[in-house]
Amino acid sequence: MVFITKSNKIDEQEITSLYRLEGPALERKEARDRELEAIIKGEDQRILLVIGPCSSDNEEAVMDYARRLADLQEQVKDQIFIVMRVYTAKPRTNGDGYKGLMHQPDTHAAPSFVDGLKAVRHLHYRVITGTGLTTADELLYPASLPYVEDLISYHAIGARSVEDQEHRFVSSGISAPTGMKNPTSGNLSVMFNAIYAAQHPQNFLFNAQAVETSGNPLAHAILRGGLDASGKNIPNYHYEDLLAAAKRYSEMGLQHPFILVDTNHDNSGKQFEEQVRIVRETMMNRAWNKDLATLVRGFMIESYLEDGRQNEPVVYGQSITDPCLGWEKTQALVKEIATMNK
Repeated sequence: MVFITKSNKIDEQEITSLYRLEGPALERKEARDRELEAIIKGEDQRILLVIGPCSSDNEEAVMDYARRLADLQEQVKDQIFIVMRVYTAKPRTNGDGYKGLMHQPDTHAAPSFVDGLKAVRHLHYRVITGTGLTTADELLYPASLPYVEDLISYHAIGARSVEDQEHRFVSSGISAPTGMKNPTSGNLSVMFNAIYAAQHPQNFLFNAQAVETSGNPLAHAILRGGLDASGKNIPNYHYEDLLAAAKRYSEMGLQHPFILVDTNHDNSGKQFEEQVRIVRETMMNRAWNKDLATLVRGFMIESYLEDGRQNEPVVYGQSITDPCLGWEKTQALVKEIATMNK
């Protein structure tokens, strides 16, 4: 096998020495991380929102959004805990399209993982120090974890990665909450097997080293819908779907049962405004079945400054990947969730 090498090995110490949290900023992150852990464990019954842009391509627009989100968090802090999506690595089904800040920090320039990792650290650092919020990112490249994990409070394993053994095993060594999505097929067994693997000790090769992990008890389920053989959307946020997921948790004896509903992707068919209806239905199901209310305690929502999406980064604060809910609709929805959770 032949690999075409364009650069030398990335210097981990050089990257991780940049934008390190210290003093009050570090203390605040650690305090919020403890709150987040308590929510996953069921010790804190606030609703978890992992919310923000589909992809973080424009730093200033992301910071504009983050400041608004921080103000909103303060308004709803008794009912909702917000972790901001700062997604910097995007999976591409056929390899085409924007692959995220980590891959291409300048959308008009050539890809650069060295510059990308620096940009990723800088953006997470700016959100944390500039707003007091903590952040989530998708773990697309397991090898990138050592470069960024000190800044990230919530990791997501995507629908295309959840079947991969390396993603499952690396997740077992993460100390932060890690959401495992069901695959694009919608198969719950795949997702729950991934959660089982992540929650248990593993030994494997990682970055050319033999490693052992103690397991990640904070690994949990993200329901994001799926596609049938014909490409039709099959949502999995309905009442019967939630009951089926709850049953799987019980049968497998997994730790800290927690379900987060992804309101976009194959649950909405990428019809971004449907996210509002999906949240309302889920909150009604929680109110109807109190047992579900102890289990279904979070939403992943794609939201940005402007409704929808665009093909080129022309409109400030509008997604260049999946369509997102604009700020006015986002603000109204978050306040509605807070009211329903009282």
